[in-house]
Amino acid sequence: MKEALFYRKIDNEKVQCILCPHNCIISEGKTGICGIRKNINNKLIATSYGKVSAIAVDPIEKKPLYHFFPSKSALSFGTIGCNFKCPYCQNWHISQNINYPTEYLSPEEAVDIALKKNVKIISYTYSEPLIWYEWVLETSKIAFKKGLKNTLVTNGYINQQPLEKLVKYIYAANIDVKAFNEKFYTALCKGRLEYVKKNVEYLYDKIHIELTMLLIPNWNDNPEEIKAFAEWVASLSKDIPVHFSRYFPQYNFDVPPTPIETLKNAYNIAKKVLNFVYIGNARIEDADNTYCPYCNNLLIKRAGYWVEIVGLEKNICKKCKNKVPIVIE
Repeated sequence: MKEALFYRKIDNEKVQCILCPHNCIISEGKTGICGIRKNINNKLIATSYGKVSAIAVDPIEKKPLYHFFPSKSALSFGTIGCNFKCPYCQNWHISQNINYPTEYLSPEEAVDIALKKNVKIISYTYSEPLIWYEWVLETSKIAFKKGLKNTLVTNGYINQQPLEKLVKYIYAANIDVKAFNEKFYTALCKGRLEYVKKNVEYLYDKIHIELTMLLIPNWNDNPEEIKAFAEWVASLSKDIPVHFSRYFPQYNFDVPPTPIETLKNAYNIAKKVLNFVYIGNARIEDADNTYCPYCNNLLIKRAGYWVEIVGLEKNICKKCKNKVPIVIE
């Protein structure tokens, strides 16, 4: 256990966590919404510090990050807990179960594993890495000094000050924009869209970002909502990659899977204003490939996690010689 960063004492029995926008007021012996930041003796303790629930070497495309070191591998770490309560969570067994078995790894040990495996990228993922803040920050600092590339797979629900402190050591992030309507966030996630939007707007020109939206029938798949989402992204940059992902029933949600036509429709709407749109969790021809936004040359060919760079010389299109916004090693 480790004393948490970003909290304040209210009185002799209560503390307030100011890591994320929930700003939980926590009584003695209780935890915040995330389940892992606990008031112990009037101090906020990060009880999940160093607790690793999952570790694996993954393709970077699995995050998904399609424009950051394509075809390379990332050493991925996950913990327990989450500051959202999504009833359809695919990793609910670790995000919603704080008693899930874990093993302790120090930040130094985590970085050593990456170096020994000769993996250049570390990804903080699986459950919500931002509530694992103290361990992620310390590990990121060490990895950064060793020349490794830190990446986040996150819901983006964090307050400005801690985000500013962490982002100095982060190279890329996939941010899960759950929906583009507040009803979805308040009803299903127990959060607020406005804070996620604010953080995307803060990050887009500081690190490499990609956005993912899991499309759930009748909840966030309305064409007008997709259009508004795509136009908002385009207002920041037309080059931000967007991934629409197919939903399947998980955890406590039994809505039927996303129809393929819904995914194709979202893809077509977004492509009108964005240069790079992808579809995940569904095999749709060309929906995983990357094409040059200038000449439509095939740049990166994908089939599942099989990836081949075919039309790029570093990050220059071989055909039209324009620079393409893809981070190549």
